[in-house]
Amino acid sequence: MSEPSPKRPYRRRASPVPLEGITPLPTTRLADEVAARIRALIISEDVEEGARLPSERELAERFAASRPTVSQALRSLSLMGLVEIRRGSGAYVVRRPESMVTASVNLMLDLDRRSVGDLMQLRLWLETLGVEEAARRTTAPDPEERAEVLSALTRLTSSAGTMSEWIAADTVFHATVVRSSGNPYLAAMYESVHTAVLSFEFQQWVDTESAPSWLETTGADEQRALHEPIARAVLDRDPEAARKAVAAHHQRMAEHLNEAIESSLKR
Repeated sequence: MSEPSPKRPYRRRASPVPLEGITPLPTTRLADEVAARIRALIISEDVEEGARLPSERELAERFAASRPTVSQALRSLSLMGLVEIRRGSGAYVVRRPESMVTASVNLMLDLDRRSVGDLMQLRLWLETLGVEEAARRTTAPDPEERAEVLSALTRLTSSAGTMSEWIAADTVFHATVVRSSGNPYLAAMYESVHTAVLSFEFQQWVDTESAPSWLETTGADEQRALHEPIARAVLDRDPEAARKAVAAHHQRMAEHLNEAIESSLKR
């Protein structure tokens, strides 16, 4: 006969930890929901780049939302470089959405707004890595890569001074040079972090369509001087120049972010 199995020692059920830091999560804004729906529809209905979206009035009617809400949603999509808002003409699809982890990054930032400095540092690391890797490639840029980078740079400089067009062009430019690294996962992570930083920096513009003062005084020459070295380093396959160009851009962006923080404290 087999011996009976020994009884397992009784273990008291442990009391749960209090987790006193738990607080209600912020409710998703309706504008965010509308932006997510439009983004999903661009994918599901295979909307081509360059296509014009329905007017704000039509979108508001079909989503049963207000026009200001739809306007905020479109500005959020512009931050992502997905939509370009042309004053007097409408909103146009700049490019199709890629896999993004923006929602989780934004949630972390919403829970701790003081962590935006850490997010900026991560953005610098990711862009430096992406642009340096792109510049380290041993093969010369093919005509398609060269055309994409130069086209993104031209779009950015030509839109200087027009917030609704510049914001999308800026995201497209940085995403393009990082994507030149050849690693789509790095590109997706970078875009998510970049968009979250811009959402913080330009929150007042998303909410009120009020452009920051520094952008109103920034011309095409200044934008080109800040961004062209990044593009040139990638196309010339110069990793050291790439690192320096990204660092210079980061410094300027940090100054603008600090202005946004000071402005938000006054509101």
